Amino acid sequence: MSSSSPDLNSSTLIIGAGTWGCSTALHLARRGYKNVTVLDPYPVPSPISAGNDINKIVEQGTPISLPFPPSPLTDNHFNTNPGSFSDGEEGASISETLLQLATEGWLTDPIFKPYYHNTGYIICAHTPDGLTQLTKREMLDQKADFEWLDTPAAFRATMPEGVLTGNFPRWKGGFKRTGAGWVFARGALVSAYKEAKRLGVTFITGAKGGVKELLIENGDVIGAVTNHGKQYRAKTTILAAGANAPQLLDMKDQLRPTAWTLAHIKMSREECKLYKDLPVLFNIESGFFMEPDAEKHELKICDEHPGYCNWTVSPSGNKESIPFAKHQIPLEAETRVRGFLKDTMPQLASRPFSFARICWCADTPDRNFLIDRHPEYPSLVLAVGGSGHGFMHITSVGGFVADTVEGKLDQRLKKAFRWRPETAVGRNWEDVQGRRGGPNKMMDFGNVKENEWTHIQERAMGPRL
Repeated sequence: MSSSSPDLNSSTLIIGAGTWGCSTALHLARRGYKNVTVLDPYPVPSPISAGNDINKIVEQGTPISLPFPPSPLTDNHFNTNPGSFSDGEEGASISETLLQLATEGWLTDPIFKPYYHNTGYIICAHTPDGLTQLTKREMLDQKADFEWLDTPAAFRATMPEGVLTGNFPRWKGGFKRTGAGWVFARGALVSAYKEAKRLGVTFITGAKGGVKELLIENGDVIGAVTNHGKQYRAKTTILAAGANAPQLLDMKDQLRPTAWTLAHIKMSREECKLYKDLPVLFNIESGFFMEPDAEKHELKICDEHPGYCNWTVSPSGNKESIPFAKHQIPLEAETRVRGFLKDTMPQLASRPFSFARICWCADTPDRNFLIDRHPEYPSLVLAVGGSGHGFMHITSVGGFVADTVEGKLDQRLKKAFRWRPETAVGRNWEDVQGRRGGPNKMMDFGNVKENEWTHIQERAMGPRL
C-alpha cells in the first residue's frame, strides 16, 4: 500500500483484542479506516491479557511532537537496558523516544489521560548485584530527579505514617517524586476498545472470535479461520495475539511466552484512604505495589522474578511455551509476595489473598518489539513481542502498527522492530534477560504440582465501567 494514499476502505483483520490489538484498532479508526474487524476468543478485557489489570507502572518521558527531536550524542552505547531499544546512531535512544511518545498519550489523549496517576516512583534493590544494576544500568546515582534512599527511616518517610512499617533490610534506591506513577490498566484498555468501537471497528469476541488458523492462499495470508470454521478474509491481516501468536504462526523462536504472578489483598475503606496517592514502590529483586484499587478496595502486589514458562514439545519436536489462563498462583509465588510484605508492610503479610492470577506476555530475544510485515506473507503484519513492557505503550503502539500497514514507519523504528530470526538462532530459553528476583532463573509451570497452587475462590475480573 502506498504510504501517500492509503485505501481507507480496504479490509483489515486484527487477530487479538488485547493491549496492542485494541490500540491498533483505535489508531486505524482514527485515521479513517472504515472496514476493521477484530477477533478474540475472550470478551474485552480478556482474562489472559496482561492489560486486564488494575494498575501498571509508568515513568514519564518528555512529551514531544513527531517525528523525533534532535538530541546530543552522550556516549557510544546509548541505553542498552534490556527492555529498551538502541539504534547505534546519533540522537535520542529509541527507548527514550518511545517513552516520550507514550507519555504524550498518557498526558494529552482524552482516551487515556484519565487513567494516569502521577504519584511518584521508588525503585530499589537489596543485594550487591541488584544495587549494581540500579546504579550502573538504571544510573540512579546520576539522575538529579531521584532522591537516594539508604535507610529504613528514609523509605518510611516517603509515605504516610503507618503504611511502610517494615525494616527494609539492606534496601537502597531512588525516589522520583513526580514524573512517574501508575495507570489503571484495565480502564485504559477498555477505553481504547470502546472508542475504537464507537468509531466503527467491529469486534467479534468470545466463542465466535477464537481463531484456529491463518487463512493462506496463493502463498499469502488473506485472513483467518475461527474455531467454528468461519472464514474472515481481509486485504491486510494483523497478528496481535500476544503470547498466543506462536500457536498461529511459526515465529522462528522469536517469541517466548512468559508469565508473571500477582495477588490482591482486601483493604478497608480507611486503609484505602491512607494508601491513596502513594508513590509506586518497586524492588527489582522482590516485588512492587501501588495504591489500592478504588473499585474493589484491593491492594495488588507482584512478586518480581524472571518469569514462568509452560514448556511442552510440539508434534514437530520443537520446544514450546503454551499460555493458559489461571486465577491462582504457585505457592512459591505466594511465599515471595508475603516476603516482600514482611520487608515493607508486615501488618499485611499474613492477610488472606482475595484474588490472584498469572498473566502472559511474549519475550523477543532482545526484548525489542516485533512490528513488521512478514517476509513471506506480504499481507500479514506482525504486532507482537511486548516483552514485559508493552502496556506502557498502549497509547502509541497502534500508531506504529498503522504506520507499518501504510509503509511509512520511521526507519529507526523499522530497524529495531524488524522480523529478525537471526537473533533467535540457538536461543537460550533460560535467559533471564536482565530480570531479577525469586530464584534468579526462569521457572516452569510444569514443575508446579497440582497441590502447589493457591486455592483462592475465583471471581470474575471484568470491569464495571
